[in-house]
Amino acid sequence: MNLLKALATVGGMTFISRLLGFLRDTLIARIFGAGMATDAFFVAFKIPNLLRRISGEGAFSQAFVPILSEYRKQRTPEATRALIDHVSSLLGLFLVAITIVGMLAAPLIVKLTSPGFVADPAKFQLTTDLLRITFPYILFISLVSMAGGVLNAFSKFQVPAFTPVWLNLCFIGAALFVAPHFHNSVYVLAWAVFVGGIIQLLYQLPYLQQIGMLPRYALNLQDEGVRRILRLMGPAIFGVSVAQISIVLNNIFASFMPTGSVSWLYYADRLMEFPTGVLGVALGTILLPSLSKAHVDKSGAEFSLLLDWGLRLTFMLSIPAAVAMAVLSKPLVASLFYYGKFTPVDVAQTESALIAYSLSLLGLIMVKVLAPGFYARQNVKTPVKIAIFTLVMTQIFNVLFLYFTPLRHAGLALAVGLGACLNATLLWVTLRRTGAYQPQAGWLLFLARLLIAVTVMALALHAAATWSGDWLQMPVLTRMLHLAGVVVLGMAVYFAMLGVLGFRPRDFVKRVAKE
Repeated sequence: MNLLKALATVGGMTFISRLLGFLRDTLIARIFGAGMATDAFFVAFKIPNLLRRISGEGAFSQAFVPILSEYRKQRTPEATRALIDHVSSLLGLFLVAITIVGMLAAPLIVKLTSPGFVADPAKFQLTTDLLRITFPYILFISLVSMAGGVLNAFSKFQVPAFTPVWLNLCFIGAALFVAPHFHNSVYVLAWAVFVGGIIQLLYQLPYLQQIGMLPRYALNLQDEGVRRILRLMGPAIFGVSVAQISIVLNNIFASFMPTGSVSWLYYADRLMEFPTGVLGVALGTILLPSLSKAHVDKSGAEFSLLLDWGLRLTFMLSIPAAVAMAVLSKPLVASLFYYGKFTPVDVAQTESALIAYSLSLLGLIMVKVLAPGFYARQNVKTPVKIAIFTLVMTQIFNVLFLYFTPLRHAGLALAVGLGACLNATLLWVTLRRTGAYQPQAGWLLFLARLLIAVTVMALALHAAATWSGDWLQMPVLTRMLHLAGVVVLGMAVYFAMLGVLGFRPRDFVKRVAKE
């Protein structure tokens, strides 16, 4: 199997989903702006979404996929099927219980995650109502994540990568065709989350049936594989979720800030998540099964080569993306969100958060590559220790930036970014120290050529963006066309410079055996 081709497939599907996500957020910004309604909705959506990232995509996937890969390699198909049945049954029952508790405890959850909302009874009640509608999303999307883990283990990467498209389509349809018919239309967005979760789950079921792994109810708490997954999941819940926990804590800080702060951070975070999803999630998705297989095969050299390949692609694609986001922060925010109720003040405040977030991109994507290096080896203790230290340092950064600088909400974004970079650095150092990762030759020359290409690209982007004039004064279509032209110019300059400096696509082809 060609991993570069698989990465392109997963990245392409994710790219489509992210584009639709931007259309979704553009519609929300145009219809609702950045005020009480959006602050309430984004909190109500963020809570189950964060739980999904922590349990479904995070700890569960990191614990489940390595064990599943081991079963596929060393045990019978019947044993593999039984493991999936037992795990899905236990997960389903647990999620139903969590969903019921979450809906009943919605007021308490809002108080804990957004205590600043308590001072505004209307805002607090709206957030509570919306959370009760969105909370079942954790049930549906966690089952989606498990189904995606099974499909990824069977090299069916494109199906889980395309699945998020359905949620964005639900949002877009609700905003365009349903919301105009309701007085308090923000409730329509909450129901779009609920329906989107169901559709995503239904979409994956036929593909599980095709590979003969559609789960059946068969609860067995004595299953050895289930017990091993549970033992790995406990520490992994914290270990893979530092960035998400930091975002929750940031939300607490932001809830005490002026109205709109939560929304400014959300819109900036959405822009930052575009390259994180297209590259970081795609790399993590295809690397974890391959790294797990290399570990089961006791192939340390192949394990190290896979990590080195992932890190080189990370540097080659994430550094220019981060620089481009910082240089084009105003054009990006203005082109995507400056409509309707989204004001010039909202543009400026979102822009400052985006610049701060751009510093985190390399670290966030490196974590997506390096963390599987631990979990593929079923090592959860080390990344947990690193995560605890990183979380503490992130909160120290929060306090420093909030109370000793004028950065305000942008300081919260910067703290997350520095925490991600610290996390990635410690993971890298630990993998090197234990001998699990040995960098291949040529890294210094690789980085030197990369920085030259990025510098030339940054100068070209700055010149093109400045030449375009005042982005807030342009007509909507002109803004979009100018942004597209500037982005294409930046990409052309960057990849042309890579070609001049000797980079070739064949240098990044990586093949692994497909079972």
